[in-house]
Amino acid sequence: MNTPDTLWRIAWRQLRRKRLAMVCLAILGVYAAVWVYAETQFWSARLRGVIPAYKQSHYDIRNQPPSLAHPLGTNYAGRDNLGQMIQGTRIAFEIGLLTSLIVIPIGFALGAVAGYFGRKVDTAVVYLYSVVDSVPGILLIMAIAYVVRGAVERSEAMQAVTRYVDAGLLAVCVGMGFTGWVGLCRLIRAEYMKHRERQYVLAARALGVSDFAIMLRHIAPNVLHLIIINFTLRFPGLVLTEAVLSYLGVGIANEPSWGAIINDAKQRLWLGNWWELGGATAAMFFLVLALNLFGDALRDALDPKLRTAEAKTA
Repeated sequence: MNTPDTLWRIAWRQLRRKRLAMVCLAILGVYAAVWVYAETQFWSARLRGVIPAYKQSHYDIRNQPPSLAHPLGTNYAGRDNLGQMIQGTRIAFEIGLLTSLIVIPIGFALGAVAGYFGRKVDTAVVYLYSVVDSVPGILLIMAIAYVVRGAVERSEAMQAVTRYVDAGLLAVCVGMGFTGWVGLCRLIRAEYMKHRERQYVLAARALGVSDFAIMLRHIAPNVLHLIIINFTLRFPGLVLTEAVLSYLGVGIANEPSWGAIINDAKQRLWLGNWWELGGATAAMFFLVLALNLFGDALRDALDPKLRTAEAKTA
């Protein structure tokens, strides 16, 4: 007996036909493996109470060009640039995941209630995201990050949190999280407006199912793929935003994020030390490129029209 095709099965078949999407998926797999290795290295040193290798200074080999011992050279403190790039991957993934933990609940909840209930609820939500969207994003993120970092550093209760998450990282993620939900909110709102008048929703209402049960059990599974697409397409923007913030001096201070490395390396570019800046830029470029290309392919593959299109070509 053949199992019925689902949207995800059809999408996977579509993705496998696109070589570029598979290449990008393989690149993302390599980055994910590097991220796991970097997390292992970071937490191993943290739990043992020692300074991790990527933070240890060796001034006798500072500003060395690429070699077999140091494929990406060393920086001004004699730290291996490759180790710094690897830890930058950890920071990039942590920023994407932590920020998404803020963006997705806010964007989904506000978009769902606005699209389903409409009227005054919809008006209030639209007004809220219009106000947030009218303020320049970088300025709003910087303001929120400054406030959050100051609150964390002054609060004794938050000191326990900073043992596990850098205060600068937390501030940046909160800033981007509370400003980045607007796009997802608009998308979910539009989908709930479309689904609330469909036959399966009307039938559920006739059977006495509560509004929140309809929203979560009936409509939500039909818009889940949009959240995944939005996450994939927003991830590169989060990485680039952190780089801009670090370049402006608002980002992560105590960890080697790619933005912090670029901001630091620009001061020695006039000396001809291109390898530090080049390594961080290349690492960021390939991750952002792979995510953008794979996100576009995933969006095309999860298009609801695929069922009809594949049926016609079968």
